[in-house]
Amino acid sequence: HGGATINNPYTVDRPVNEKEKIQSTEKNKIGLAAVSLLNENDSIVIASGTTVFYFAKNIPSGTTLTVVTSALNVALELMREPSIEVIQLGGLLRKSSSSVMGSYAEQVLGDFFFNKLFLGVDGIDLDYGLTTTNAMEAHLNRKMIGASQKTIVLADSTKFGKRGFGKICGLEEIDHIITDKGISEQIVKHLESLGVTVTIV
Repeated sequence: HGGATINNPYTVDRPVNEKEKIQSTEKNKIGLAAVSLLNENDSIVIASGTTVFYFAKNIPSGTTLTVVTSALNVALELMREPSIEVIQLGGLLRKSSSSVMGSYAEQVLGDFFFNKLFLGVDGIDLDYGLTTTNAMEAHLNRKMIGASQKTIVLADSTKFGKRGFGKICGLEEIDHIITDKGISEQIVKHLESLGVTVTIV
């Protein structure tokens, strides 16, 4: 009895280097599509996760941005760019996602207002909303949403129908989802009925 099935709705917390290999082509396409939403001089926040890391990697050289991030790998990727001002949040380091979380990171976020948040998630459930495998990270993500004009979720289609331990927010709180062709038409219609823009790559 028991054991994980192929349709297990609960997500597993995997190390970031392992996650980077899963759905990597889709994640890269999603990252590229997200870059097209950037405007010069945007102030953005980039959360943690492998799909948002692909987004950071695809930001063209010479783009003028202010970036606040909880993800160490994102900060290291973007610090090579002279035109991008990078502010790394501090706090408790979560090794599996190469990112920080906790009250210190949340406090600093209170001093900023962003045009856009680029958010990665571990699960998207049509009833329950967006989730991650860690409750503290979910709490930080909620603060990011509160500090941002627009929330853009970057998630490959395998994330739909999954549910993590920490709830981030309901689907009605997000503006845009970028995903891949594996998403069902039914889910797209449901998201659009909630006012969410869906981009399929």
